[in-house]
Amino acid sequence: MRVMLKATLDTDRANELIRTGKLPEQLQEILDRLHPEAAYFGPLGGRRTVLLVFDMQDSSELPPTGEPFFTEMNADVEVCPIMNAEDMRKGFAQMR
Repeated sequence: MRVMLKATLDTDRANELIRTGKLPEQLQEILDRLHPEAAYFGPLGGRRTVLLVFDMQDSSELPPTGEPFFTEMNADVEVCPIMNAEDMRKGFAQMR
């Protein structure tokens, strides 16, 4: 299932990781593991935010997916199923 993960990083913790040079490394490790179809980074709500769209095969993948954001970045993490335009069309076609 296609999901979107939104990780809102703790500012103090992210500042520390940037100063030590560890933030890019940690983010790259996550990208290498998840192979997202899309990855975006930017300020949302005044905080550094990571948005990843990727395929989650099983709900058991949730703990190892979110844990680096929780433990290393003290982030607020949200994960929700999402659709692209083709998925949406398929879904609406099933309602007829």
